[in-house]
Amino acid sequence: MSTLTLTLGRPTLADTIFSRSLTTDLVLVSAGAAVTAAMAQLVVPLYPVPITGQTLAVLLVGSTLGATRGMLSMLLYAILGIVGLPVFSEASSGLGVLAGTTGGYIVGFIFAAGLTGWLAQRDWDKKFLGAAISFLAGTGLTFVFGLTWLALVTGGTLEQVLAWGLYPFIIGGVIKAGIAAAIIPSTWKLSAAIASKRNQ
Repeated sequence: MSTLTLTLGRPTLADTIFSRSLTTDLVLVSAGAAVTAAMAQLVVPLYPVPITGQTLAVLLVGSTLGATRGMLSMLLYAILGIVGLPVFSEASSGLGVLAGTTGGYIVGFIFAAGLTGWLAQRDWDKKFLGAAISFLAGTGLTFVFGLTWLALVTGGTLEQVLAWGLYPFIIGGVIKAGIAAAIIPSTWKLSAAIASKRNQ
């Protein structure tokens, strides 16, 4: 008899710690949204797009939960912000944020979590190099959405949009991808070591 679950793909890091079930999946999806909301409050104010900790959270959530649960987690995060919970950067909320200069990044988080989760379900996150490539790809996908949205909202030139929404974030994006690429494979090794001890 199969257990009802939100994800049917290959197991991820979360599945080595928790048994798959609908209840567990709902808790993990909610926890992912909560972590992203908390990291959104780590802000370096810039106009028109601030530097935040959100992208690091997105990479970690996507990789840990997998494509389906990762995307659902980021979708929940976006919905919570739209309905008025202060989960966006600097405790902001509302549809106006999504329609504003940072809205594309928030939408991009959903797809970035999906991409990193999909790659994680194919073992890209078990070693540093694969994880780093996966997380850089997720970061890049976030910028594709963010920059396109920013251009539409501001009507800025390509150079302006890149100056506002990309150049200030390149170093931080690489650092965040590196941090995530160090955390996730190390956690896989720790999980494997714990499982080995349990089986002895």
